[in-house]
Amino acid sequence: MTIAELAEQTGKIEHTYQVTPEVYHAFQLCSGDFNPLHTDVAFAQSKGFNDCVMYGNILNAFISHFVGMLLPTKEVMIQSQDISFHKPVFLNDQIALEATVDTVSEAVGIIEFKLKFRRISDGVKPELVAKGHVQIGLLK
Repeated sequence: MTIAELAEQTGKIEHTYQVTPEVYHAFQLCSGDFNPLHTDVAFAQSKGFNDCVMYGNILNAFISHFVGMLLPTKEVMIQSQDISFHKPVFLNDQIALEATVDTVSEAVGIIEFKLKFRRISDGVKPELVAKGHVQIGLLK
């Protein structure tokens, strides 16, 4: 598969994730981050949040899933990624990832996807919680 073929097949990809207790605890154990903003409801509430704020980098793990599992080839590798957070994410939130091809360079064999993460819930307009980019390259 060429980079142009990959770009053509992946113009826009959407996938929904959920920040389940299992995702939360697995990330907590993996990161070793037990900051009270993420673990202590009273502390989070004292800072103006309704509940513990989920780790923002859980969204980076969703990017990893997108690249490793949703693209139509496994011969890819992340070269760079960035994410900016606009709203906090909470336990059990459903997050819709929208990835659209932003830049393609056949000369260096990369695609950059523009990413948008939206919280979705019944009867409520989807709310942008984060956005960013991921640049991937094809493995030789």
